Amino acid sequence: MAESRSLPTGFGEREVLAVGIVLLVEALIGLSLNGWSILSFCKNPELQTPGRLLVLSLALADSGISLNALVAATSSLLRVSHRHWPYGPDGCQAHGFQGFATALASICSSAAIAWGRYYDHCTRSRLAWNMAVTLVLFVWLSSAFWAALPLLGWGHYDYEPLGTCCTLEYSRGDRNFTSFLFTMAFFNFILPLFITHTSYRLMEQKLRKTGHPQVNTTLPARTLLLCWGPYALLYLYAAIMDVTSISPKLQMVPALIAKMVPTINAVNYALGSEMVHRGTWQCLSPQRSERYRAQ
Repeated sequence: MAESRSLPTGFGEREVLAVGIVLLVEALIGLSLNGWSILSFCKNPELQTPGRLLVLSLALADSGISLNALVAATSSLLRVSHRHWPYGPDGCQAHGFQGFATALASICSSAAIAWGRYYDHCTRSRLAWNMAVTLVLFVWLSSAFWAALPLLGWGHYDYEPLGTCCTLEYSRGDRNFTSFLFTMAFFNFILPLFITHTSYRLMEQKLRKTGHPQVNTTLPARTLLLCWGPYALLYLYAAIMDVTSISPKLQMVPALIAKMVPTINAVNYALGSEMVHRGTWQCLSPQRSERYRAQ
């Protein structure tokens, strides 16, 4: 990994600055909204249910994505003045691992929520605490496992074209990358997307017989596909073609799109809930929350 002291090829100072500002806005909004969701869960006993534990797992993962974006934003702004990645090679590896682990945890947490809602709405049983805790542990341990593999030699972390954040190296397109990509993508993108789509589809069919669904049955799968799909297409193209034929600016687009996931998920899964609003009131004004609850 070479730490260049000049601006990366294909980018000017204004473009580097613009990317840094976009990442900063995405990071601050994502951290604020998901921090709100996490605090509401911790403060409001009504939210402390097995199903909401899965939403908490998603909020933690998305907070990690936003934190990763904040580091990338800082390095983008520093890149304009210092002309190099400020955290060194080890920092790049740590940044790549943290970003990849939380991204996988976000994707798999969305699938776990979908399955949990299907289980609650379409079976005769309710999601139990032990099952929810098991799902959360599996999501995070699995994500950490897959994110650690590039550190061990299967796959590799390196700088993205702008040189302000680190991710899975895809420019080589060799057998090592290709084998890791297809195996990882099946278990951490295709399978979660299938679980999410199928769970909500079955739930919609079930609830259609009894009334209108209480949850959005189409947005979660669309969010996974539209926000993570560009990354998947970029990696797929890199596995079969020469990725250098794609301009560096275009290669940065999937990263910027993916950093929108925390905001979309926070709005979709948490902030539209009346119980979350109650939790927020309880955090901000406990006395007012008691009056609200009494009503």
